[in-house]
Amino acid sequence: MQTKVINNKPVMIWANSVDAKAMQQIENLTTLPFLFHHLAMMPDVHAGMGMPIGGVLACKDAVIPNAVGVDIGCGMCAVKSNYKVTDISPDVLRKKIMSGIRQRIPLGMMHHTEPQPECYLPDGHEIARMEVVKRRQAAIVYEVGTLGGGNHFIELQKDEEGWLWVMLHSGSRNLGKLVCEHYDKLAQQLNARWHTKVDPKLRLAFLPVGTEEFKKYWAEMQYCVDFALCNRRLMMQRVQEVLAEALPGIAFEPMINIAHNYAAWENHHGQNVIVHRKGATLARQGVVGIIPGSQGTASYIVEGLGNASSFNSCSHGAGRVLSRTAAIASLDLQAEVSQLEAKGIVHAIRSQNDMQEATGAYKDIEEVIANQTDLIKVKTRLLPIAVIKG
Repeated sequence: MQTKVINNKPVMIWANSVDAKAMQQIENLTTLPFLFHHLAMMPDVHAGMGMPIGGVLACKDAVIPNAVGVDIGCGMCAVKSNYKVTDISPDVLRKKIMSGIRQRIPLGMMHHTEPQPECYLPDGHEIARMEVVKRRQAAIVYEVGTLGGGNHFIELQKDEEGWLWVMLHSGSRNLGKLVCEHYDKLAQQLNARWHTKVDPKLRLAFLPVGTEEFKKYWAEMQYCVDFALCNRRLMMQRVQEVLAEALPGIAFEPMINIAHNYAAWENHHGQNVIVHRKGATLARQGVVGIIPGSQGTASYIVEGLGNASSFNSCSHGAGRVLSRTAAIASLDLQAEVSQLEAKGIVHAIRSQNDMQEATGAYKDIEEVIANQTDLIKVKTRLLPIAVIKG
């Protein structure tokens, strides 16, 4: 970890290098008048919208919708099974398991053709008071239990003892995007009215604690976090159903779940502050988390060490080294496919457009893990055997 001082604010960085755009965004964050104590940038840090992905920002009495991001509640879940990967034939893997998953879980922009039972949606929320969530209730029954696009994935993996694992990466689908955009626009309007010191060009419009707008965003954000968990939980249930049909006698341990796009009230350095984790994972002492690799590389089940310097956080994955556009333009399709096939990984890379989620678009996960040994300890190393990308 290295510490820089920018605009008289400490910035702690666990990455070996930071791209120029992300560094500019870090500098922008240090100008915020309500920034608390210091900034923390995880090993997977790279440029985002307003705030870098892989960043942790603590604020005094303010929340920034763009510092949470558009996929509110996006995160990981994983389960371990009692089945050995060596007992699964290639034919069963491809024709029963992978095909079955694709039949039951809509991928990319696809939704269910039939509404899913409302028992799969979050409960305990005052939806009548929520502007965006209330408007989307008729739509999200078709979206819950769907993967989404981009870097979202379903992977079958094996641990070092050969046990089969299932890992999922997904979020709040279109709901989180609409909530973020609605409240970011509202924050921009309010900040202009208040003549705040935060430059609107930075894309860091904020909502102060105590305002009605803050309360509304906070409630809708929390719903999105819960909806994203419901989404992952239902997909995991459907994957387990497919596996149970293909592999008689299979059983599963309890699901591990961790989100990486949200804001939360936490106590740090003796004060209650709002911690924004945008592409960062809670790593409080003893908390079990998930740090996935890129397509074709290892993923990790980890345990937090509770490092105060990172606001009890760690990375959420490997982190991009190439933008999607740059990856499509520069990566070698055949080389990326050959790399996966040499490892015997079942994949669905078919075109140059698929390079946006290829291994070469991401940082080296082994280096990312090595850079945060003061934040987490590794519990389990997992290797992919089959990958479904959104």
